[in-house]
Amino acid sequence: MKYIKQFGIILTVSFAGEMLSRLIPVPVPASIYGLLLMLLVLRLGILSTSSVKETSTFLIEIMPLMFIPAAVGLLTLWGVIKPLLLPYLIIIIISTAAVMIVAGHVTQLVIRHSEHTARRDSK
Repeated sequence: MKYIKQFGIILTVSFAGEMLSRLIPVPVPASIYGLLLMLLVLRLGILSTSSVKETSTFLIEIMPLMFIPAAVGLLTLWGVIKPLLLPYLIIIIISTAAVMIVAGHVTQLVIRHSEHTARRDSK
């Protein structure tokens, strides 16, 4: 019963993200709104991490299984994808590099900020 309750909480937050996506006229996917809502609910202490921990762990563990339909779809559309393979590869390489660079800079900013906060608190 615990897992059903936890899954219900996750679905409720995801549904709220869907509603926000429909109400706010910004082209942001509903899943992003759902993730932000879950972060907000957890950070504000409305929910504790233990109230969704086991089910979220299970969902993360089976996540690779969710990519199988997408992979099969790519295989069935190979004839459409093949002529555009080079542009797709270029886009993938550029976007991957951009994500790595941005993630690195954000990580460095967070580390510097925490070091600065730690130094300030130790005084």
